[in-house]
Amino acid sequence: MLSSEKKIFTICGPYPVIRRSLRKKGWVERKLSIKSDLQDNKDDDRGKRNVFCEEVSGFDDSDDIHDIMSRLVKNEDTSFFWTIKKDAINYHNLHCDQMLNHYAKTSSFTTKIGLCLNLRNLPWYVPANPNTFFPRCYGICMDDEKHDFIEDFRNTAACSILRWVISRNACDKKSQKVKGKVNKEDVGEKKESNEKEVKQLPGKLIDMACQVCETCLGQMEHEDIDTSVDVSAVLSEEEWEELIEQYYCLIHEGAVIYNAHNYITQCQKILSKIISANPQRDIEGNHNIWIVKPGAKSRGREIVCKKRLDDILKLVEATDQFPVKDHKWVVQKYIETPLLIYDTKFDIRQWFLVTDWNPLTIWFYKESYLRFSTQRFSLDNLDSSIHLCNNSIQKHYKNAADRNPLLPWHNMWTSTKFQEYLQKRGRGNMWRNVIYPSMKKAITYTMRMAQESVEARKSSFELYGADFILGEDFKPWLIEINTSPTMFPSTPVTAELCAQVQEDTIKVVIEKKRDKNWDTGKFELLWRQPLLDLPPFNVSDLSVEGVGIKRSRQKAAPITNFNFLETLEGIQQQTTQCASLNDEKQGESIGTINDKQSMKMKTEKAIFGTLPKPLKRPPKKSCKVRDVCKKSTGHIDFPSLIFHPMQSIPEMKHVQQCDQNGTQWSGCGIQLKYGLVNDCSLFFKGLQTSNKKIPCLVCGDTFQLEKTCKRCSSFCATVLQGRLGDLSCST
Repeated sequence: MLSSEKKIFTICGPYPVIRRSLRKKGWVERKLSIKSDLQDNKDDDRGKRNVFCEEVSGFDDSDDIHDIMSRLVKNEDTSFFWTIKKDAINYHNLHCDQMLNHYAKTSSFTTKIGLCLNLRNLPWYVPANPNTFFPRCYGICMDDEKHDFIEDFRNTAACSILRWVISRNACDKKSQKVKGKVNKEDVGEKKESNEKEVKQLPGKLIDMACQVCETCLGQMEHEDIDTSVDVSAVLSEEEWEELIEQYYCLIHEGAVIYNAHNYITQCQKILSKIISANPQRDIEGNHNIWIVKPGAKSRGREIVCKKRLDDILKLVEATDQFPVKDHKWVVQKYIETPLLIYDTKFDIRQWFLVTDWNPLTIWFYKESYLRFSTQRFSLDNLDSSIHLCNNSIQKHYKNAADRNPLLPWHNMWTSTKFQEYLQKRGRGNMWRNVIYPSMKKAITYTMRMAQESVEARKSSFELYGADFILGEDFKPWLIEINTSPTMFPSTPVTAELCAQVQEDTIKVVIEKKRDKNWDTGKFELLWRQPLLDLPPFNVSDLSVEGVGIKRSRQKAAPITNFNFLETLEGIQQQTTQCASLNDEKQGESIGTINDKQSMKMKTEKAIFGTLPKPLKRPPKKSCKVRDVCKKSTGHIDFPSLIFHPMQSIPEMKHVQQCDQNGTQWSGCGIQLKYGLVNDCSLFFKGLQTSNKKIPCLVCGDTFQLEKTCKRCSSFCATVLQGRLGDLSCST
């Protein structure tokens, strides 16, 4: 029996530890079909066979108590979802109290391209420089990003030339081994036989490199704020090509520079300034190696290392198979001076948990693990087996025969084992004082940067896996952040730690909510932000919408010589008996347009007269209409005049009508649109010019005959009032 609170969970993916942990706490699983579960994991090769076997065995064992309970709750709503993919569950259809192990819109930090472009905005959220913990990165498939990368590659090559000069001098004096292919003999001491074998480069190469570095230094120190200085413009394209080719010969082919010792003082002075201004000076090296990654893939797929500019640009070119919109590559500066353990490269997988985005709440896991490569480290060979430490990559290689036997055969250490290693070498405090707090700081900065872009759904949470690489100074550098980190027990280390972190996650997201004093395992609260009042809109999504109003280019021609009298005299008169003028028929013939009843007019018994277009408004005259208090007269329509035909006109009769609004019309038997015409001859005799001022029907102002209204420029009022001599209108 379930308690009053529903404890029903659903799992999609290879998470037997989560299933077992929830069952121990009295939860009942609402299982999904095998087909849908495998569909969610068709792109994930991690533990696919295990998922299949687990699900099949669960459904085949019909006597299992958990299967029976699952059938009982198949029509109930799930209270807790744990899926390997975000799109396995449509979170928009979930209730506010249904828990889900994913957040929406996290691509700003869970994809390589998102982290590359968004971490640059960190100073807007935190007073920190992202270049102090994240190697510089470019979205090389964008034109402006591509230009910046080429400029960075050239500047790095110029700085590498200066470093070579200094390291060459130190090598000669102290007889120390220098990394890379550098000849240890000085050019001045070479024999004639060696001069023919080693390629010598002119000292002009150092002059060009110094010129580029000085300009680059000015940009680092913000001396170019008021000027538009382009580093690429310091040298012409031909000079750049010459510098890069000679740089390749110097670093990668073992060439030397003639009389390099004469430039030592100049190079040391420039490099000392660059070191103080460049926060990534310790990871540069001399080989100018860059790592090229797909913008949205994981587990090390299609990641390669390159050290030549042409090779990088050719790799990321858009093709018919990979168009620009799907061809999102990221190029990041490779850490050429990583911390090595027994001459082998490694990285660190660090977990952290986000349980809320407003207020931002981050939990940091105290335990992590190291992943080693299978080959010894070397910058001369850029193979993935040497430089990529992902287990999904290294599992395809065998451990090198010359590798140190003290390294584990499964290529993983726990962080506890790593601390023991540091302690034996007298560096035990480096983990506690440098590595661990620096990783915390990098995670906190990144999450605060991404806070606005993530959809902060309540009752959701998510476990992330961050990858770090340590420099020679033990400083951690953030490489990427993964959503749904693998929990597959591929080695004894992951079998222990992955199970432990899943159980501790359940403690934090379920038990901690019920009891604040509940044990959270090895999770510690890293950051809890005060509650923020977020704006009701996303600042980055502001837009202006509307429809432009275009003025008509065609201007109405003014009407100057229009004689309305001639128009009316041209109407043919028909001789028919005029209808009787009793009060009942008068009431039926007079009605307002506001009535929704349509008035049927017989065209064969009616004669229509249309009015001309209004006159053009005189230029430079105000068109303001003065408010006039007047009695409402209803809606008056002026477009046509209707005359009822008659056979004879025995005498003139004075007709007075009144509409529903009380407006009286008086005249010589003439009625506009709805009225009657008793005497047409008298009507035409009344159409004469007069200087009498008549009130305007539109705005109420007075005006002279044969002129438009001064206030509203109404031509209709001019015709109907100015030309109808004996008609009068009272409002």
